[in-house]
Amino acid sequence: MNNETILPPTILTHRRTAYRPVTTEGDGELTASKFSGRPWLKADESWPTCPNCNTAQQLFVQLNLASLPPAEQTRLGDHGLLQLFYCTSSDPLCEVQCEAYFPFARSVMARRIDDPSAPANTAAQGPAEPLAARRIEGWEAIDDDVPGWEELYQMGDQLSPEEEEALDKAERPATGDKLGGWPAWVQGVEYPSCPQCDARMELVLQIDSEDNLPYMFGDMGAGHLTCCPNHPDVLTFAWACY
Repeated sequence: MNNETILPPTILTHRRTAYRPVTTEGDGELTASKFSGRPWLKADESWPTCPNCNTAQQLFVQLNLASLPPAEQTRLGDHGLLQLFYCTSSDPLCEVQCEAYFPFARSVMARRIDDPSAPANTAAQGPAEPLAARRIEGWEAIDDDVPGWEELYQMGDQLSPEEEEALDKAERPATGDKLGGWPAWVQGVEYPSCPQCDARMELVLQIDSEDNLPYMFGDMGAGHLTCCPNHPDVLTFAWACY
């Protein structure tokens, strides 16, 4: 039975399309969409470092906006790069010291690059033990991503026990790595607010533990890269675990 048959119409009114990354092993071009690997950096820019331990941060993900599905280009832009760098140092344990599970942590950098056609630094020194890279070669649509029951309740939807069970059976919102759609929250609804305008930030990319990125967020948690709808240069990342 497909999800449209399982889910009642009241829930499907909130339906969004999400996209799973289609990946393959190995790095790509400097401007390619990828998990880990070598990022595009300005010619006069060194590899980003953690301000807490002064070591090179891991590139967790780079998205080339020109290669995203058209609907996501309309929402996020159709040119430039989005990059997420994260410190995985264990001595000191920056993830804990900097509380990297909260938005806007010091050991995390999320940013937008407007012009990756400019000269690039091809020899920047990265992490001593970089994570294995995976190229993103395409996107597969999930046409019926819907919010979880907690978010539906916050939106004013009163679900019956049968509707909650249907949502659970449909496995929605979709877990795993995905672009757009609805966040699969681990510990309740936790949208960050933009520090410039206080608007609720929107999901860009969900990154799950040990999916395309060989990294675990706490105890099999999931992270969310989000962006302000009014200030496209304001991005952040936060995660939660069980």
